[in-house]
Amino acid sequence: MGTLRPMMIVGTGSDVGKSWITTGICRWLKNHGFDPVPFKAQNMSLNSFSTPDGLEIGRAQAVQAEASKLAPIVEMNPILLKPSSVNTSQVVLYGKPIGAQTARDYFSNSKTPLFEAAQQAFRTLNESFSPVVMEGAGSISELNLKQRDIVNMRMARAANARVYLVADIDRGGVFGSIYGTIALLEPWERNLIKGIIINKFRGDASLFEEGKKMLEDLTETPVLGVMPYVTDIVLEEEDSVALQHRNTSAKPDKLNVAVIRLHYMSNYTDFQAMEQEPLINLYYTRNTEEVGKADILIIPGTKNTLEDLVALKEDGIAETIRRLYGSIPMIGICGGYQMMGQWIDDPLGVESQRGKEIGLGLFDVTTTLTQQKTTVQQRFTFKNYDGPCIGYEIHMGETNSPEGRHLNVVDGSPEGYFDGDKSWGTYLHGILDNQVVVNELLHLKYKQAQAKNYLLFKEAQYDKLADWIDQHLDMATMIKNSKEG
Repeated sequence: MGTLRPMMIVGTGSDVGKSWITTGICRWLKNHGFDPVPFKAQNMSLNSFSTPDGLEIGRAQAVQAEASKLAPIVEMNPILLKPSSVNTSQVVLYGKPIGAQTARDYFSNSKTPLFEAAQQAFRTLNESFSPVVMEGAGSISELNLKQRDIVNMRMARAANARVYLVADIDRGGVFGSIYGTIALLEPWERNLIKGIIINKFRGDASLFEEGKKMLEDLTETPVLGVMPYVTDIVLEEEDSVALQHRNTSAKPDKLNVAVIRLHYMSNYTDFQAMEQEPLINLYYTRNTEEVGKADILIIPGTKNTLEDLVALKEDGIAETIRRLYGSIPMIGICGGYQMMGQWIDDPLGVESQRGKEIGLGLFDVTTTLTQQKTTVQQRFTFKNYDGPCIGYEIHMGETNSPEGRHLNVVDGSPEGYFDGDKSWGTYLHGILDNQVVVNELLHLKYKQAQAKNYLLFKEAQYDKLADWIDQHLDMATMIKNSKEG
């Protein structure tokens, strides 16, 4: 198709709002009769998602696909890095793991094969959609990484994209970050930048008119948007930096749901539906006192189950969990479910060299880690409730549980573990997005409460985000730029 040239959103740094703005542009374009598709050549994130054909991509691109009213496909994020230790990441290429590499090895080796794979994925999308809405990663002016860049300006040049630079004014130093970023670019890179977007502006944007003119004079680049700081739009977030702003303590007169903050926690988007419930106070903690205040305790997924399990023991959190078991409901999701069993065996060193580790001993299940990764979307029934639920699996391991103790039914087969009292475990990410599951938890304290329909809630957020884009970003100029040869 390719009637509109690609748009690319890049940043002066991480967590400046690239994913938000990319998502909003995707929904704006869709609402205005275009056929957008998201693309990020390389993503580093522990939040991932399973495509309908059983491949793994970054969660942010799955969200952007949803905003574009598309099913996620692997070409939207052909390369995914999933940190599994301080210096090591699992490399996922075209939705399948191809091994683990240290940061030194990954960034010192030639990226030619990966860059070629990313370009092929882009070409596939560009043939069928218009426009491709691309997202960069981190800062575009990291001089020590630029020669091996496959996600920012080299990818923009390969795609002949119109590039827009996002800066976060809320963190301060916006003039220096924008001017410095552009000044450090090579001439060919500067030529690709077609506009600047100021994000997270607080107060009256008209007061920034002089600053806007100064930036345009300094950089010889138009400022196409001054985006106000918003708190009434909720999106699932990609960057773990966002966790720094999450609640960390219990509150009175709420259903307090504590999520154990694991060092390698993955897919914390599992809990964003519960964060929208006014009767629930969801908080992330490793503080044993705060853990003890919980009405419900959740052990989430992790990219390194064994190391996180050992850390829980060393920090005294495991002892607190064992003491609370039986008095409050406990939920284990994916790696958290594995930890709650009797033991976890890693005979092939998939996650670490620890071999076999004794679990928390709460559930009558055992787990063996395998090299084969399960990535699949699922429809299932939860306990004995009527109606289908949806979720997805992303894990490397097989868990054995006794007959008659299953939690869910997936395609007629048992899944997960229910202890027959209050607590359960599952491999299904997204299980807490389902109304019936959250209703059961709410009814522990509020018998008549009804959870939100999270799917409808997310749709409303995408449209609100598109309205935010419409009001504050010069989309007419961006469309015009993409029509020019």
